Order: sequence, then C-alpha cells, then structure tokens
Amino acid sequence: MTTPNTAPVTRVAGLTGAGNYFEDFRVGLVIRHARGKTLEALENVFITNLVMNTAAGHFDEHVMKGTPFGQRLSFGGVNFSLVLGLASQDTTENAIVELGLDKIRLTAPVFHGDTLYAYSEVLEAKDADRPDAGEVRFKHWGVNQDGKVVCEVERRALIKRRSHWVPAP
Repeated sequence: MTTPNTAPVTRVAGLTGAGNYFEDFRVGLVIRHARGKTLEALENVFITNLVMNTAAGHFDEHVMKGTPFGQRLSFGGVNFSLVLGLASQDTTENAIVELGLDKIRLTAPVFHGDTLYAYSEVLEAKDADRPDAGEVRFKHWGVNQDGKVVCEVERRALIKRRSHWVPAP
C-alpha cells in the first residue's frame, strides 16, 4: 500500500491555477495538499441525517461510550468526501467530467475533532478521445492528525489540456 510515509513524495503546495492541467500530471507524482480540515460534529450529524444513516455509531453517544471506540464515529462518506474536497483544487480544478470513484476503503475510525489531511498520487495519465482533455486516475488518501491513514479512494477525471485554456472575458 502506498502511504504518505513510504511513497516518494514530490511536495507541491498551492497548485491552484496554472499547475493543474492534464499536462501537469505525471504517473508517480505524489502531492501533499496544503490544507487540513478539522471534522466538526455538525458536519457529521448534518450529513448523516440528510442521508438517513441513523446508525448508533454516528448518533448515540451514550451507546458508543460503552464500546471500544468510547465515542461516536464519523460517517465514512463524510470522511472520504472531505478528503476529495481537500484534494480537488490541486487535482481536479480543471476537470471537465468526473468519470468515476472506486476502491473506497475506510481504514481507521475518525472522530469529531479529528483533523484530516489529503494526499494524492497520479496512478495513470492517458489521452482521451477528445483533443481538449486527457484522463487522469488519482489515488487520494486521508491522514489524521496522528499520521494514520483513515481512508483511500481512487478517482478518474477528464482534465482540460492547457492548450485549450480560455481566459475569462
């Protein structure tokens, strides 16, 4: 498994803007994204309510105090979505189409108050069937404040080529 502690890391912070077109992504590039996000109870409870995931693990503090976790868990969908969001400005800001998400793994519990950081690795970059973009496959992973990998997800996106950039009027 590739993790932030074992992968050859090319540190790129703040790519937003000029450095995230199809041509900028090479297989093996690993990005440590600049921002982290502390998970608030509101984020977990609000989203789990919206999707009707009312499992005791997310909602019942009393029950969870009696488990090995000792407290409520964050809903996994919140965790990997947050990591995708942290990675997006550096990886998919110039995406034309999101092509897929798969290989989602929730590898460790996340609790309210944990801070997540995102890393991304370019697994594949290939020409698309259109001249204005190419397809990039990323592996994103989230790491908590203790350096523990808490989730992984692969993402495929159609990314605009720099040659087809059109400045705003």
